[in-house]
Amino acid sequence: MTQTAPPSADRSHRAARRYIYAWGGGRAEGDATMRDLLGGKGAGLAEMTNAGLPVPPGFTITTEACNDYFTAGQQLPDGLWDDVLEAVEEVEALTGKGFGNAADPLLVSVRSGAKFSMPGMMDTVLNLGLNEATLNGLVALTGNERFGWDAYRRFVQMFGRIVMDVKGERFDHALEAAKAARDVHLDTDLTAGDLRALADDFKRIVREDTGRDFPSDPYEQLDLAIKAVFASWFGKRAVDYRNNQKIAHDLGTAVNVVTMVFGNMGDDSGTGVAFTRDPNTGEHVLFGEYLTNAQGEDVVAGIRTAPKISQMQTDMPEVYTEFLRIGQQLEKHYRDVQDLEFTIERGKLYMLQTRSAKRTAAAAVKIATDFVAEGLITKEEALGRIEPAHVDQLLRDQFDPGARATATRLAKGLNASPGAAVGRAVFDADVAVEWVAAGERVVLVRVETSPDDFHGMAVAQGILTARGGATSHAAVVARQIGKPCVAGCHELAVDYAGGTASANGVSFAEGDWISLDGSTGEVFLGALPTVSARFEDQPELQEILGWADEVRRMEVWTNADKPEEAAMARRYGAQGIGLCRTEHMFREG
Repeated sequence: MTQTAPPSADRSHRAARRYIYAWGGGRAEGDATMRDLLGGKGAGLAEMTNAGLPVPPGFTITTEACNDYFTAGQQLPDGLWDDVLEAVEEVEALTGKGFGNAADPLLVSVRSGAKFSMPGMMDTVLNLGLNEATLNGLVALTGNERFGWDAYRRFVQMFGRIVMDVKGERFDHALEAAKAARDVHLDTDLTAGDLRALADDFKRIVREDTGRDFPSDPYEQLDLAIKAVFASWFGKRAVDYRNNQKIAHDLGTAVNVVTMVFGNMGDDSGTGVAFTRDPNTGEHVLFGEYLTNAQGEDVVAGIRTAPKISQMQTDMPEVYTEFLRIGQQLEKHYRDVQDLEFTIERGKLYMLQTRSAKRTAAAAVKIATDFVAEGLITKEEALGRIEPAHVDQLLRDQFDPGARATATRLAKGLNASPGAAVGRAVFDADVAVEWVAAGERVVLVRVETSPDDFHGMAVAQGILTARGGATSHAAVVARQIGKPCVAGCHELAVDYAGGTASANGVSFAEGDWISLDGSTGEVFLGALPTVSARFEDQPELQEILGWADEVRRMEVWTNADKPEEAAMARRYGAQGIGLCRTEHMFREG
């Protein structure tokens, strides 16, 4: 019979304070109110468990443990490891599996999770607990040798890169060489034998680059992974992101140790990311992507371009219906659009994350007004969800229709984040930062972005990628920071070594001007002129600002030096002119 995790008040601890909160068997020791302590991911997993949703069992190591880890000179607090081992035993009891047990192995993921969502900026390790002994047990249990070796090579690759600091390109080149040797384009076309050879190649790379063998002890793997996730809190990309988003550096990250469920077990398995409403437009429709026979990083990193989530309705109609119901339930519960991660293992759905979705300015305004109309939130709550930056983004310039009609169109990709961007093409995030510091406007062009590119994305006018979909890293981050983005532009071939890119027979080099429209997915050669956006064409924004007029106590006046500026200010709702410098009118005659 399935056991349940002990109630919150009953958990003992060896450490000086309590650092562990578990969930499983339909009960959790935490809930959604504990984001400060459990991080957003841990609080969401606990809340979904309490709601009776299908969540793999696991436990959260709190943000306090992270802060105490750094206070102690990057050492785990005394007693914490004993508490972790006890929590692992509880997960073993819940699942009936054994951590390090060759006959029936328990595998886990080790995931970061701060109070505020920081997509991709900290580290995650999947398939932890695998070694050659547990791998053989996994193959025997599933009868699927290819799945076992695929899981193992992924684990060596991810653990080697994140925990052992091996350059990711080393693994990427080995994978591409393996596919080239077989004359295939997708990793799903590699055989069990190919993947076994690739895993051996990956372990050789680890040994060459680190001077030690890849760790085979699952408990050593877990210890190193927990410390690596803590350390990622102060990684460069995480610090850059917090600086950009004005998130405090002393919050720390939680660590979530979660029972693995596998989306790469065949065509009846899969993984995906979805939003309960369109994060680009705010339209009330399930939006997202999923891949069969894949693990989560395949979708988020854009390794394979995923079909739309609606495809799941055809492939797995019962799973799709269940997922749609869960999404609606979570949206009503949190009274906000949810960003959901899920895995399907042999036809069974598991929920891995829920959090409030990042969205564009246009989506934020539409969602806020729709939620008021649906009775989910009040007008005052809606106003609190609209930031000044949202209004600014909605009133940014757009491409001039006349110039657009005669421009040279390079390619068309996915309209991942709306807006018009014009800049000089650069192919490296560091170069983007250097050029912007020198006064240039740039568009960052990549095959695909990773979290390590965030500093370049933050300063660029827009982002263009050859791979990835609407839920890829580039798309999610661009929407959050208000940058136009065209992703998954398959016509685009990027040559980093040569500093050039081409599409449909037209090439451009680093430094050449390009223009991209994140609203349509189009990319143009040259610098297209822009025209001002019209406030009059945005009824949802007018409605939101009208609600603000009902509750504000301060009048809004404007600076205007010419009659046409005063007329525009009045159209935008200004109630007077606060400053008028008449010399500008005299000087212009």
